[in-house]
Amino acid sequence: MMRNSVLAGFAALAALGLAASPALSQQRDPAYAAARAAGTVGEQPDGYLGIVGAANPALQRMVDDINIKRRAVYAEKAKEKKTTLEAYALTSGCEAILRTVPGEKYQAPDGSWQTRTSAAPIRDARCP
Repeated sequence: MMRNSVLAGFAALAALGLAASPALSQQRDPAYAAARAAGTVGEQPDGYLGIVGAANPALQRMVDDINIKRRAVYAEKAKEKKTTLEAYALTSGCEAILRTVPGEKYQAPDGSWQTRTSAAPIRDARCP
C-alpha cells in the first residue's frame, strides 16, 4: 500500500515535469529521515550515503539499499550525459552536500564528518 502511494507521488512529480532526485525519494522513507535527523548517516562527496560512527545491521542494510539505488540512477544519468559514473556521482555528491540543512551530517573532502551549520558546507574543490 505504501509502495503504491510512493509510486503515485513519483507519477505526480513526473506529471509536473519534475525529476525526483535520489535524495528526494529516500526522504519518503521514515527510517532514512530518522537516521539523517539523528546524525547516524550523512552525505559523502562521492555521491553516496555514509554511516557516521558505528553501524548496526539494519542501518547498514538501509544505507546499502539506498546506495545501490543511487548507483543505478547515476549510471543511467551518466550514460545520458555522456560522462563517467564517477563524475556524475561526484557532481551529485556536491549537490547533496549543498542541500544539507543545519544539524545534518556530511563528509568534508578530508574525510571528516561535519555537522552542517548555517554556513556553507566544506565541499570538494572539484564541485561545480
